[in-house]
Amino acid sequence: MVALVSTVAYLGLEARAVEVQCQLAPGLPAFRVVGLPDKAVGESRERVQAALSAMGLALPPKRITVNLSPADLPKEGSHYDLPIALALLAAMGVVDRETIADYIAVGELALDGRVITSPGVLLAALHASSLDKGLICPAAQGSEARWASGIDVIAAPDLLLLLNHLKGTQRLPQPEPGEAVPPPRGADLKQVKGQETAKRALEIAAAGGHNLLLIGPPGAGKSLMAACLPGILPELTPGEALEVSMIASVAGTLEEGRISRARPFRAPHHSASMAALTGGGLKVRPGEVSLAHLGVLFLDELPEFQRVVLDSLRQPLEAGEVTVARANAHVTFPARVQLIAAMNPCRCGHLGDPALGCSRAPRCAADYQSKVSGPLLDRIDLHVEVDPVSASDLALPPPTEGSDQVAARVRAARTRQTARLEGSGRRCNAELDGDLLDRFATPDEPGRKLLLQAADAMRLSARSYTRMLRVARTIADMAGADTIGRIHVAEALSYRRVAPRA
Repeated sequence: MVALVSTVAYLGLEARAVEVQCQLAPGLPAFRVVGLPDKAVGESRERVQAALSAMGLALPPKRITVNLSPADLPKEGSHYDLPIALALLAAMGVVDRETIADYIAVGELALDGRVITSPGVLLAALHASSLDKGLICPAAQGSEARWASGIDVIAAPDLLLLLNHLKGTQRLPQPEPGEAVPPPRGADLKQVKGQETAKRALEIAAAGGHNLLLIGPPGAGKSLMAACLPGILPELTPGEALEVSMIASVAGTLEEGRISRARPFRAPHHSASMAALTGGGLKVRPGEVSLAHLGVLFLDELPEFQRVVLDSLRQPLEAGEVTVARANAHVTFPARVQLIAAMNPCRCGHLGDPALGCSRAPRCAADYQSKVSGPLLDRIDLHVEVDPVSASDLALPPPTEGSDQVAARVRAARTRQTARLEGSGRRCNAELDGDLLDRFATPDEPGRKLLLQAADAMRLSARSYTRMLRVARTIADMAGADTIGRIHVAEALSYRRVAPRA
């Protein structure tokens, strides 16, 4: 007789069904786990045996075989401990097999029998909901699992209490859904003195979801303005918040089931590897570009990143997802991010300043900026020169307009875009393409003539031309205009770098 328990294997943001099969057969005592387990799954034998021993149970003197089916699907992670233990207890007759057949189980076991946290519980809960099953998970992650509404969640603090609950001798309470945390107050645009052009570009980027590059000397306020961006972006919708939380759940960063309505803001150091930025590793995990999904990926000191690492962002920025290819599996993570980058004009940072600039100008500037490839720069919609801030600027009183006022205008522009793009699967102007671009981002005749003239003079690529239309559409939305005019096109073109002549 074989005891069966359902669990899941994580492949990107997909939870695939796995059946844990346990058989007790006559023969020399042994305990084997098969079905393509990794080292963490193989070590579950020791944790399960120790947890049962802590409850006063000993393994039967038989040949114990645990199979994780399908056997050709790689099994990674410690969340198989609990389903393996339940399957073994069912095979021993300690747990009723029909009772656990209605549940999916995930969780790691401590040596003393406690059920401790493991990544991906939210995905397992959503998978259980789709199969109309309940979920058995660690007590610390019960509130996370409750976000998948309509399922029975057994949040077990330890294996003994779980067994008592399944037998009906003691009832574990249903956990409450995790709280939706309001967005925290971050940096405010009132802290930025001067820099009106850069602040205008930041507002346009927020209103349309566009990528932005800030170029200026050290101390000009580039990092501060980037930190202000989350404060002017609209909050995540409930569906978007759940989508972001699924990524956090897989990465193991969703704390106490709290789901935030704030858009993610990730700022990796320039020493980050390709796997850290785009995802991967021995056990494939989402990288920074996926952890920033539906939010902001801020790359400070852009040329200091390894060039191959930066170029790995080209495909995710275009497609909105990143695929990590391995010999045994292809894992896809969402990566619809807004890229904000900052860089100095040259290595010393003071290009054009005769008092502070180095003696290698302008050669040093060309060498420094060439570290960032042209195709990556082509994917950045807005390029803004940030001027140095003088002492007289710092002595001025704070601006009267801060993040709250700018955020209100951004929300109004996003509302127009949401109404326009309803039912299209697109969220903002930065995602316009194909027929949507032709329908909603075609300028009037004066604007079209200006764009064609500029495209030839500035040698815009097809991608740059498309991105200029998207930016012009956003500027028109901010002005409350239904049609893109010449003035909107002119402002969009002013934020584009001119390609050098051969």
